[in-house]
Amino acid sequence: MKRHSGLIALSACILSGCSQTDPNPQGTFWSALQSHCGKAYSGRLVSRDEIDADMRGRAMIMHVAECSDTLIEIPFHIGDPSDGWDRSRTWQITRTEAGLRLKHRHAHRDGSLDQVTNYGGDAVDAGASRAQDFPADSESIRLFQQTGLEPSVANTWRIEVDGAESDAEQPTFVYQLRRPVPQRRLFRVEFDLSKPVDPPPPAW
Repeated sequence: MKRHSGLIALSACILSGCSQTDPNPQGTFWSALQSHCGKAYSGRLVSRDEIDADMRGRAMIMHVAECSDTLIEIPFHIGDPSDGWDRSRTWQITRTEAGLRLKHRHAHRDGSLDQVTNYGGDAVDAGASRAQDFPADSESIRLFQQTGLEPSVANTWRIEVDGAESDAEQPTFVYQLRRPVPQRRLFRVEFDLSKPVDPPPPAW
């Protein structure tokens, strides 16, 4: 009788989702991002690719500026020694019927869009509750091919977030670009979520 009761309890646990595996990692990830709405954080470049040498040591701020049930917009501001701040980049994370989507908006100071904009991709699977990967989608691949950026067709972008409930000693937000072939590429910036800063002016 005791053995039978144990099996019933185990079955109930499985059905109710009481295992340690998150049954909805994308939902948890989205909620973690939403918990930072309206806040801004400073960060820095931590990768070492020589192509990004001119960005090393620059001030960086990410701002979770806009949030809705289906869209989170995060402008990425980079200090420019010659011109104050470069406010041309915005990360746009969308919640679609199929899952999560990451796109990049690139604009000029006058508000006009750059030739290379709206690239990104959909998360290929459920991912993890604190990290999601977005390989380049077909729209982005066509854009890269049309603008002479063929190596970028192999891009995968990654967003990591440790929200207020994280056990991390210093919760962080991470934006990363990785390309294994044909030209290896790693761009990674990390932001300290434990110390909010004053929100910057709007992105361009």
